[in-house]
Amino acid sequence: MTHLSADTVITIVLMVAGATVGETLISAAMTRVGDLDEIRAKSGLIGAIKAVVSSPYLIGGITCMAISFFSLLFALSGADLSLVAPATNSLTFIATAIAAKFYLKENVDRRRWLAAVFVAAGVALLTR
Repeated sequence: MTHLSADTVITIVLMVAGATVGETLISAAMTRVGDLDEIRAKSGLIGAIKAVVSSPYLIGGITCMAISFFSLLFALSGADLSLVAPATNSLTFIATAIAAKFYLKENVDRRRWLAAVFVAAGVALLTR
């Protein structure tokens, strides 16, 4: 079994949490902003840009994504890319499906849940 230090595990968890919260907040921001084509038609390109960048959800999402990115850098200093990338991507895939279902109230069908299980199983095989 591949040995991961406690620091690496913590940074992987931080990266997954940052990416999941970041993606969820960005999605929520764009839903709240609305149709950018309509905003652009009424307020021009500058108005559309202002509507997006002034969203606190977007600012929070970008901050979380930055935390996730720097956690990736730290995780890669303690473990191989061939383990870190699939682990974080699969865990993020699962976590975002959960966030989409329960926070964003999206319809996450059985096929997506099954895909998440298979991705997680593949990562589990990589650690053996």
